[in-house]
Amino acid sequence: MRDGSVLILTAGFGEGHNAAARNLAAALRELRPGIKVAVHDVFAESVPLINRIARFGYHFAITRAPSLWALTYHLLDRIPATSTGVKLLGAPARHLRHLLRKHAPDVLVSVFPGYGPIIDKIAPAAKRNFAYATVITDSLTVNAIWLRCSSDTFLTPNEPTARVLEDRGVPHEKIRVTGFPVPLLFSTPPPRREVPPSDGCWRVLYMVNGNPAEVIETTRALLSLDNVSLTVACGKNERLRTKLDALAKELGRRIELHGWTPDMPQLIRSHHILIGKAGGATIQEALAAHTPMIITQIVPGQEEGNARLLIENSAGDFATTPQAIADAVASLTEPSCTRYKERLLATTRLGHPNGAKDTAHFIISLL
Repeated sequence: MRDGSVLILTAGFGEGHNAAARNLAAALRELRPGIKVAVHDVFAESVPLINRIARFGYHFAITRAPSLWALTYHLLDRIPATSTGVKLLGAPARHLRHLLRKHAPDVLVSVFPGYGPIIDKIAPAAKRNFAYATVITDSLTVNAIWLRCSSDTFLTPNEPTARVLEDRGVPHEKIRVTGFPVPLLFSTPPPRREVPPSDGCWRVLYMVNGNPAEVIETTRALLSLDNVSLTVACGKNERLRTKLDALAKELGRRIELHGWTPDMPQLIRSHHILIGKAGGATIQEALAAHTPMIITQIVPGQEEGNARLLIENSAGDFATTPQAIADAVASLTEPSCTRYKERLLATTRLGHPNGAKDTAHFIISLL
């Protein structure tokens, strides 16, 4: 029996797209070892210089000029793609046509909304010899660019987002709730976390973002909490890591510091509370781990829905200043831990630990 072929299209504009592609590919290979799976970033491969400039502009806008990005996001939601705009994507379109010939996929999966117009241009629905599925990586605030395509199916991370798609005119039969493709680790039994912890020490994971000075002050405020064991993930910022180590020694407090690490899913599962920005992958991993979250930053547009999903369902809190973040942790970890238990129950309801496998099962059903 032919095991089938799947082509997954991703892009480097936000880690959520790449995470979804990577985790879905891993799930497909685990569930059907003989399957052919290829993951490609068409923009990075066909127009590398333009792609680097565009990615730089995107990251600059979301970190330094969020109001500009908010305007851009809302314009993308309202202005449909034109034939002229699609023609400007000539090199990516030619490269995608080459990939379709090379891999001859039974299923084409897009985890990035920018591919819709290109796919419809080079492979109109009436002439396709493959199934076309779109994995939506955002929650609640789903930009119209996700939907401006003739995808056979739209796979959503949760029921509330599925309802948003229906409200925006997507036929019910085209929508499937499969969960966000989180790492396969989340589908295994989680480590035991006592609530409240028997040693009285709550494990808090702080994924840093934003201004280093604010990160240092936030860490200082968190280290002032006697009932907290703090872990800080600094990414690739070694200078910040050195400063935080010095701060902990100055205050006489222990701190667990990590640079870039592939063990982030395990860290999220082993901690009681996660502190970080409202990125799509981060939010979904926190929910899959049943780890209540304190959101410190929201990128206007796509991350607004991620934050709303947590806050409106009592699965998380929002705090932006160092003292407010520490106060939110203190509120969750007070002796009765009533607020924490409420958040924990909400994450259990919303989380999809099997998101990658459920998405893969659906893709395999299309072969």
